[in-house]
Amino acid sequence: MTFKHFLLGIFVLATLTAPARAMETLSAPARVMETISPEGVQEGFIQVNGGRIWYRAVGTHRTGTPLLALHGGPGGTHDYLEPLEEMADERMVVFFDQIGSGKSDIPDDPAFWTIENYLQEITAVRQALNLGRVHVLGHSWGSMLALDYALGKPAGVVSLTLSGPILSASRFIQDVERCVKQLPPSAQRAIKDSKESGEYGGQEYQDALNLFYMHNVCRLYPWPRSLNRSMQSFGMQVYEYMWGPSELSLTGTLKDFERVDRLKELALPALFTCGRFDQATPASTAFYQSQLAGSELVVFENAAHEHHLEKKEEYLRTLRAFLSKAEKPYDGIMLTRNGQVVCPKTK
Repeated sequence: MTFKHFLLGIFVLATLTAPARAMETLSAPARVMETISPEGVQEGFIQVNGGRIWYRAVGTHRTGTPLLALHGGPGGTHDYLEPLEEMADERMVVFFDQIGSGKSDIPDDPAFWTIENYLQEITAVRQALNLGRVHVLGHSWGSMLALDYALGKPAGVVSLTLSGPILSASRFIQDVERCVKQLPPSAQRAIKDSKESGEYGGQEYQDALNLFYMHNVCRLYPWPRSLNRSMQSFGMQVYEYMWGPSELSLTGTLKDFERVDRLKELALPALFTCGRFDQATPASTAFYQSQLAGSELVVFENAAHEHHLEKKEEYLRTLRAFLSKAEKPYDGIMLTRNGQVVCPKTK
């Protein structure tokens, strides 16, 4: 099995909800090839910079604040976020494949593979589907995207969930190196030799990488079908350009991504999650959480980066409770900006 089949990358979830005055700067993007089923499932394409992005909305008839799921990668697809569809019993859940991967258009131009362009896709989806108030949840690379989106202070964002967060590229690489040290000596040597030579196609390196994924990415065996589907349509060009040859080597355009110091700018309910064996380690996730006043942290035992798959029921239960609480910001939640309370607690 090659690296392209086993690659996970950095994944994202996002939940969004915004008031009617949101997103006034752009006209609503065109939707084409739209289909709607009697079960409240809607699929189609939305025109964005660089082509069309494919979307899937489940539970379109529900009245709860929508949840928008931003997948990881860069270059990943929506498929592995499939468990979130169970949330559609109370709210609409929206998925989409970012440009360059999955069912969306794949332009052969790195000019479209930028954080700025992917942030515009979030806005386009909200506008096209008329999402007002919205929860934002990002997983892995998605956490990077979701955080930058929230830092732009878009109207209507009710809460932020960052799962398997990567908010400091330098810290993430240090964490990955610590995880590698837990592998057998032969695997450590293979990884070290490949980094030094710049050759990543050898079988010994692939075997070592597979061990890393089984330890620190997804500990289920076999992997869930939804995760395998994401791997089969992974946008490798995007991944290699923005991240690098593998999780273990950050050489792309995201190598200088550092946002920890900006967490204090946020004033909204936030949830941080990770697995006990996550490559986005519990120590780093707890550190990020400590920088955002009033935020919450949940670590899932016996799980890794894909803890929403490995501990699905527990994860969904945690998410449901958090979103419900976040929708009542005046009931026991103290929101602060620069140390000042902006939404005082009332009873």
